[in-house]
Amino acid sequence: MTPEASDAESTEHTDNAENTKNAKNTEHAENKEEEQDRPQDAWSARRDLVDHSPKSMHVGANARFGGGLVAGDQHGVSGGLVAGDVIMGSKTEIYHFGVSATGHGSGEVPPATLDRLAPYFVAEESVFEGLVTRLHTERVVVLSGPHFTGRRTAALMLLHRLGVSPVRTLVRDTTPEQLVQQLSDDKHPARGYVLCDLTTRRDQPLREPHLLAARDQLAKNDGYLVITVGPTAALEDISPVGWKPPSPGDVLAAHLRVLTDEATAHRLLALPSVAEFLGRDHQLREVADFAKTLKRYADGEVGEAAVRNFSLFSLESQVQEWFEEDEERVPLRDKAFLVALAAFDGGPYALTAELSDLLYAFLQGTENSALRPQVPVFGTHIGKRLQLARADRYQEEENTEWGPVIQSKAAFLDDRVSLVLLREVWTGHPSARPALVRWLQRLADDGRPLVRTRAASTVAVLAYADLPSTMALVIEPWATSRLFRRRLVAVNALTLAHLLDAPNIPRILDAWCESDDEGMCWVAIRAYGLIGAERPEQTLAALRSAVRKQYGRPESDGDGNGDGAGERDGVGDLMVNQLAESVELLLLSPAGDQVLTELLRTLDDDRAVHDLALGGFLSACRRRKEDERHGRPLVLDWYATSAADGGRTAGGITRLWRAALDDRRHTRDALDELTSWIHTADRDPETEGALAALLPTLAGTAAEHQRLSHLLRTMRGEDSPPPPDVAARLLTTLSARQ
Repeated sequence: MTPEASDAESTEHTDNAENTKNAKNTEHAENKEEEQDRPQDAWSARRDLVDHSPKSMHVGANARFGGGLVAGDQHGVSGGLVAGDVIMGSKTEIYHFGVSATGHGSGEVPPATLDRLAPYFVAEESVFEGLVTRLHTERVVVLSGPHFTGRRTAALMLLHRLGVSPVRTLVRDTTPEQLVQQLSDDKHPARGYVLCDLTTRRDQPLREPHLLAARDQLAKNDGYLVITVGPTAALEDISPVGWKPPSPGDVLAAHLRVLTDEATAHRLLALPSVAEFLGRDHQLREVADFAKTLKRYADGEVGEAAVRNFSLFSLESQVQEWFEEDEERVPLRDKAFLVALAAFDGGPYALTAELSDLLYAFLQGTENSALRPQVPVFGTHIGKRLQLARADRYQEEENTEWGPVIQSKAAFLDDRVSLVLLREVWTGHPSARPALVRWLQRLADDGRPLVRTRAASTVAVLAYADLPSTMALVIEPWATSRLFRRRLVAVNALTLAHLLDAPNIPRILDAWCESDDEGMCWVAIRAYGLIGAERPEQTLAALRSAVRKQYGRPESDGDGNGDGAGERDGVGDLMVNQLAESVELLLLSPAGDQVLTELLRTLDDDRAVHDLALGGFLSACRRRKEDERHGRPLVLDWYATSAADGGRTAGGITRLWRAALDDRRHTRDALDELTSWIHTADRDPETEGALAALLPTLAGTAAEHQRLSHLLRTMRGEDSPPPPDVAARLLTTLSARQ
């Protein structure tokens, strides 16, 4: 064997050993991770879902999805967004917008064009006249402002107001050093010049000497120059004039008066669809195109749907423009930021930027797998990013596991953008899917509840737009994972997808609840607790079937009379507890009365169903107002309200309490919870009053009375052996009503 061959064999052996070592380390890390992974209880998970879902989904605003009013408090997951048209797209296509003003090249602007443009132009007259005077005096004016705010039109109108002709536009990539050369072009003489969106770099800023040289050259020909730049342009020793665009309402009114007559313009402006359009964040170019559509509507060329859908259509066009434009206009890193902002709309800006760079790295890997992804540590200015995204930054309180804190947040100005953008990326650019799926998988494993919730809300939108692909690529892998945190993201994704009216979610849950796959069954059971309130009878039937299946597992004694969920171990115990937590959420949902009736109807059917009802009921009894440790018990408030109204619910709550206290499998838990209620009553007179009404109804027999009397006589205070004062008062009430 040659030395080279020996070296190669040695290297190969070393590589194989290293790969084996890495594989073992990875497997060990995954096993350790799985050992530490435990399911979050359903109530806390529901709270995270409510706290961290995007505002565009309005979670917590409607009683449809389990959000209930128990004694005046909101407790479930809910939603009220009609998102179909937003996600799937406008139904009426009108026409695509033309290229943006930044695309204009060099050339002469005909005087007729300026004359035709002038009647449409709107500006505050005193301010505009001041600009005209300044241009006349200094010959050069630099206008600074965001894209699509009418900067180019304002520049042309400044020259038109001065009466200079001809007017010539210069290409945007004219460097500051080339500016004087462009102004002294004898082949194309002009008196007015417009340079829109001058390209500047940090190493090639526009400096005062450039303007002084341009002014000298213009003076030779009695010429004038208006330059427009963005807010982050590189300038030195130059004070640009900030351009403040006119209001969209004024621009629309001006256009309609030119396109139609005064009476027609007034009638069109009064349309509800016009008010809705003006209430959104629309660029002036979109306002101008909307005026043309209104003119066609007035002439009978298009119907009311064209007017109504125009706002959404213009939004779709903007999103398509972002992802279809080349790297010069919207670089890949900015595209990644747009996607991240859609996922974390209204979330902390720093978090959005951090995770957008993670997506950027994955997208680079898709574009060129041979290159190692590179993410600049410093780069795009936050103002430029938000300007491109048509977004805003603001301070707002954010709920965290450590309490509320003030965060600097970022959100699209139009709350529909995130839905439209995610649909466009997922269905319009399938090549981005591998990177997007990897990104979502990383988000699902993140330790921050906000991040995991936004992964779920993002997938919910994708599921609405393309359910089969989203199920196969994202949701099913999460559901079948051994890690509970991934399963929980699947639960939230399906819940929010149902909130958006994605098709077939209940059908999926019904099938998964009967599945032999442990993960799918777990996901279905958890999701039932969140969305099952809209069909309580079917949901409880599915939960009963699932709990019977668990009691029939080998760890049970096989005849449905095993030692009970609390004494079982392994996965069966986890699943039974999860079933009880889903019942808990359903009891505290808007359908609570129906759920209670259904639980009572089947309470004595068999041991599994009996334990399910009592386990879920006692879990619900632990929940307090505002989730505070010493808050008023929600079920006790529910009882008091029903008893005051003479409702049947109070009797149902009493029956479940008596059943729990009388069942040896649940007696200890029931007494512990009753003790907790008594401690709360020691601080809260209203709780004491409700408990004083409830306790006598739980003492229907001598044995029940003896049990409660013993509890009140022997119970300890929370922090010391003496019983709380309220115990003696409640004992007196109990004995007096015996």
